Amino acid sequence: MVNLTTQADFSAAVEQVRRAGRDLVAVGFDTQTRLLEAVATAIEASFDDILEANTLDLEASLEMAVPERVLDWLKLTPERLQTTAKILRRLAYLGDPRGLLHPAPSRLSKAVAGYGQVVPLGVVALVYEAFPELAAIAAGLSLRTGNGLILKGSNEASQTNQAILQALHEALDSLGLSPYCILSLTEEQGDVARSWLLQDPGIDLIIPYGRPGLVQQVVRQAGVPVLPTAMGNCYLYWSPTGQLDMVTHMVLDSHRGEPDAVNAVEKVLVHRGCNPSTLVQLCHTLWDQDFEILADEELLPDLPDVKPAVDTDWKRPFLGKTVALRSVDSVQAAATLINRYSSGHANAIATESYAESSRFTQLATSAVIYINTSPRFVRNPAQASSIALGMTAQRGRCNGFVGLGAFVTTQHILQGLE
Repeated sequence: MVNLTTQADFSAAVEQVRRAGRDLVAVGFDTQTRLLEAVATAIEASFDDILEANTLDLEASLEMAVPERVLDWLKLTPERLQTTAKILRRLAYLGDPRGLLHPAPSRLSKAVAGYGQVVPLGVVALVYEAFPELAAIAAGLSLRTGNGLILKGSNEASQTNQAILQALHEALDSLGLSPYCILSLTEEQGDVARSWLLQDPGIDLIIPYGRPGLVQQVVRQAGVPVLPTAMGNCYLYWSPTGQLDMVTHMVLDSHRGEPDAVNAVEKVLVHRGCNPSTLVQLCHTLWDQDFEILADEELLPDLPDVKPAVDTDWKRPFLGKTVALRSVDSVQAAATLINRYSSGHANAIATESYAESSRFTQLATSAVIYINTSPRFVRNPAQASSIALGMTAQRGRCNGFVGLGAFVTTQHILQGLE
């Protein structure tokens, strides 16, 4: 454990992390590939130790009355750990995301040419709530891109986090690389270390992951760049031509992203042209799956067994099996509500009209829009290059999936021709 008693100690440790990241770049792509394979192997070899530590964390969390949702996020299974190892190996087999060249937008002068190349950010920090396997996945993304990584997990997962960190450091040691490639701020170092993390100018990017309260707190307190992740409060617009089977599938499948249903559809905007009987069928299907259903005043007369929604429901994520229904009279009205209330990272439309889907994509400012397909979030998708920690609604250099692209930037090179 690194001894951090003062802010100066912390700043010195951050500089060590930056140097370790540079050393990681210097050893080359092939060594990084072997390192990622070693990390995957170390995680697999530590399954029993990690799961034992996780059991202790769960027992302690139950005594502290930790919310059930956080317990779901905290509880590791062999399947979750195996998925983590698979992600690490898939990252190992990817090509080098750095060094790609981009031509400069224009020549600065006749004597100077320019281009851009993809390079690591430097030092990336992950502040996360529960989800202990995210430490290993973030490590994989950082090692693949040549960044130093700082981890600040929640106290609920302290023993699990430590077991995973030990496996990560064993892999680094096996290739003679510095443990400062991955620095973890432990429970013993207290919340003051997190305060230093949020303000230290040596941090190039902080990624917070967890409940909206945690993410918003980091955004408010940070004095360095933050890439806020988003979870829940996704909207689905059910157009007059949208089919009931499609809407039902999109809602149910989006909630199957376990343990964190990042893109779960929690709000359905129903066009007034939709048949009320199909809405009743949707409700019965959701009730059969143990969903709670809310609705606005206009829909309640057709849905006597549904609870009324309140104004605050439209902006807040439920993060559970709850769906709120609301009536709208046009695609424009739906997009206006989505832009006002949704988390903005993933929203959807069910329609048979190309013109309407095109109009929806123009009006909705969502980072990602799903048309007639489930918005379900998958951390380990079919394409390895799309592996992601989560989703963001931030508009700018990173929008949508938080993956390898969030860990790199472009360095501009100017070269004289004479």
